[in-house]
Amino acid sequence: MKKPFTPQLVYFEPDALDYPLGQALKEKFEDMGVEIRYTTSHNQVRNLPGDNDLQKYRIAKSTLVVGIRKTLKFDTSKPSAEYAIPFATGCMGHCHYCYLQTTMGSKPYIRTYVNVDEILQAADHYMAERAPEITRFEASCTSDIVGIDHLTHTLKRAIEHFGQRELGQLRFVTKFHHVDHLLDAKHNGKTRFRFSVNADYVIKNFEPGTSPLDKRIEAAGKVARAGYPLGFIVAPIYLHEGWEQGYYHMFERLDAELPQDARQDITFEFIQHRFTKPAKRVIEKNYPMTKLELDETVRRYKWGKYGIGKYIYQKEEEQDIKEHLYGYMQKFFPHAKLEYFT
Repeated sequence: MKKPFTPQLVYFEPDALDYPLGQALKEKFEDMGVEIRYTTSHNQVRNLPGDNDLQKYRIAKSTLVVGIRKTLKFDTSKPSAEYAIPFATGCMGHCHYCYLQTTMGSKPYIRTYVNVDEILQAADHYMAERAPEITRFEASCTSDIVGIDHLTHTLKRAIEHFGQRELGQLRFVTKFHHVDHLLDAKHNGKTRFRFSVNADYVIKNFEPGTSPLDKRIEAAGKVARAGYPLGFIVAPIYLHEGWEQGYYHMFERLDAELPQDARQDITFEFIQHRFTKPAKRVIEKNYPMTKLELDETVRRYKWGKYGIGKYIYQKEEEQDIKEHLYGYMQKFFPHAKLEYFT
């Protein structure tokens, strides 16, 4: 994904046009010549073009629904934050292993919400409730918000909103490098800008429709120079031939790009590859040619909440991953903080 995302098809929910952002997006898409349709609700977005399930899935991934976020009750978002702040759902990326495969299920289209002020007011209430504690909000639990922000600028508004709050912090993660419009945002150090990074093998084979590693790293350098606190999620850590060198090389490239003065406050999150039985079914349906290893017999089973367990690497493989990646982090970024390994 070298160019920023442009939807092939845009739906507007009725009330979306009552908001300035809804009107602005309608004008923008009309000027771009994008096909616009109207729907009573995103749940009515059916009969997308395409001759079979695969085509329909791909078209859905390039469909944007502009609507209202009706529920302003935020989900919790441990371990990375207290709450998930909902600006969008869905993603234009085609990562084979993505957990959104199962949570989005039959609705893989992207939704963006135009009642941004109401969402930010709800965040202010959560902050007031927890005062004097700091409250962290995660903006990328259900989407890659940077992937659409060049169209909506919702994230930029949120960054500046939290920049003026004593007791709130914003965080999000992205696989896209389209960050230029965010560099001049008045963030006041209250937003942690995180990038999802991985070995080249994983990005090339399992992350189509996202920015290549060198572009993400270049963007991370820009973000660091704009004074944002920086973070990296290495996920999913995936065992493949030459994985030790692959991840070492990734850290080496980060080291070459990031300015020294940004290194006192960098966080890492390490997440090993895992899958559930329902996810495996959806992945094999949506990406029938995938090379992703989804063999339950070579994994160990770990009970999960809600009764759906995950298949993760064996104990000794997990230990191997942990030692290698932690060692690389210590070598190249001795002041960085590992937030968790899971």
